[in-house]
Amino acid sequence: MNLDVPGAFVASYGRNAWIDELPRLAAEVLDRWELRLDGAATHGMAAVVRPVVRADGTPAVLKLQEPRDETTGAVLGLRAWDGDGVVRLLEGDATTGAMLLERLDAGRPLSTVVDDAEAMEILAGLLARLVAAPAPEGLRHLADVAAEMLAEAPRTAAALADPAEQRLVRSCASAVAELVGEAGDRLLHWDLHYDNVLAGDREPWLAIDPESLAGDPGFDLLPALDSRWDAVVATGDVTRAVLRRFDVLTEAIGGDPRRAVGWTLGRVLQNALWDVEDGRRTLHPAQVAIADILLRCR
Repeated sequence: MNLDVPGAFVASYGRNAWIDELPRLAAEVLDRWELRLDGAATHGMAAVVRPVVRADGTPAVLKLQEPRDETTGAVLGLRAWDGDGVVRLLEGDATTGAMLLERLDAGRPLSTVVDDAEAMEILAGLLARLVAAPAPEGLRHLADVAAEMLAEAPRTAAALADPAEQRLVRSCASAVAELVGEAGDRLLHWDLHYDNVLAGDREPWLAIDPESLAGDPGFDLLPALDSRWDAVVATGDVTRAVLRRFDVLTEAIGGDPRRAVGWTLGRVLQNALWDVEDGRRTLHPAQVAIADILLRCR
């Protein structure tokens, strides 16, 4: 059986050796894990996903992404969680970037829950379960990521067009510098937001698509804080809405609010570094707003 790689994925990802080999790699994995295709392929920015059925009739999902640190981290993290609050890994091969996962309802992400307070409580509950696990050996550590960020922060600040955003990046770097020596040892998802939570049969809601990192749970808050940002703006009081979300998340993880602020600012810094690497000279407004609110109010 062959897996056709969506042309839109190739166009957005760009051709490289892995893309060229992907049909062959997919065929090898389908044969090795005794899978048959069961639906059309979908894709995100970094992976192709295809519904499949196992030899015993169990529906599953085959996810293929380029082997890299994030892929290895995802496999290690999913094995450590073993389905506790997160999609269950049925088979994993970090060397080929292939993962066989339990099938969830891709048409029902948490973002379909209209009540934002309800959605945030659900996400916070999942986050608390995920960060309760100790990080396994072999994951990247937040201490190393933070040191790299601090080294790049001056160049990133200088590349921004707005002096206020330059000052914000420097403030974020200062917050990280105070915490880099106590970076934590929990198993982090690293990208937990509403669209990375899907409805399931085994549990009502389960997290998907972890990148996995060892570190402080406070570093996991920002993707949740700026989830469905239009709903935050629609409240008419962005400060109140952000602080409500922050308090719900911090209480759920049992975290020190001071550390949670510092590591959330660290996550803003990380995203700023990525934006500048991508050629942007301005920061995302939602993250500027969140950082400003935390610096003023927490």
